[in-house]
Amino acid sequence: MTVPLIGPVDPPGLHVTTFNIRRRMDGLAWRRADRWRHRRPAARDLLTSERPALLGLQEAMPDQADDVLNALGPRYRFVGHGRGARRTGEGCPLYFDTERLELLEWDQTALSEHPHQPGSRSWGNPIPRIAVTARLRDRATGTSFLAINTHLDPFSPRSRLRSVDTLRALVGDGPAILTGDLNAGAESRTLRALLADESLKDAWTVAEHRLGASVGTFANYRPPRTGTTRIDWIVVTPDFAVERAGINARRFDGSWPSDHLPVQAVVRLGEENGPV
Repeated sequence: MTVPLIGPVDPPGLHVTTFNIRRRMDGLAWRRADRWRHRRPAARDLLTSERPALLGLQEAMPDQADDVLNALGPRYRFVGHGRGARRTGEGCPLYFDTERLELLEWDQTALSEHPHQPGSRSWGNPIPRIAVTARLRDRATGTSFLAINTHLDPFSPRSRLRSVDTLRALVGDGPAILTGDLNAGAESRTLRALLADESLKDAWTVAEHRLGASVGTFANYRPPRTGTTRIDWIVVTPDFAVERAGINARRFDGSWPSDHLPVQAVVRLGEENGPV
């Protein structure tokens, strides 16, 4: 039996995970480690052992999104669709445990000058970028919050900075949790802009307990190293206390679930801090 890094968490703690699952690459030209049919069992074992109440996924093709839902089980649901003009292709779905969290509303926003136009691009990013938002009510505590999941552009610094403006506007007054592959490290202009006025905080930095060392989250199917860049993030408004945070560097039967490592945290939103 796989021992989870965090595993299921009792209320009022909320287990949150961000995970770039690596889009399906199954052609013969791709290395074996990239092929989804070889990684799928490891991803399933990861998810069935950890069972986060809230999961932000990046790079998920529709069949991968369904595989993740099947691994998590019938208690779970996801929102979000492909980022293309026809709402197809790669997406950033948000998954949640329906026995713990009730969906109040959700939306998908293009990170562009035309946020309501699916597939739109701006600011130098060569492919569309999106943010999926869901307002959720915690059935255990009666509090509600906004969850946002995204994947920022790896090529255009301007796109990342302009996307941060949109993300901060989406967060508003909070309470909110932002998950995502931001393609930017702690010292980058992107993160400095995102965390500039302390209205958002890095869950890893403010955690009461850290489960292991800080390692680069783009491990590329290799053992992770300290001193390398963490580009996958869980960011919260100050309404949330962060009890634990960790970077999951575990393999399953010798296989990596993805070229990225999941980042996990246990957060707590007090009844006095969250609107009902």
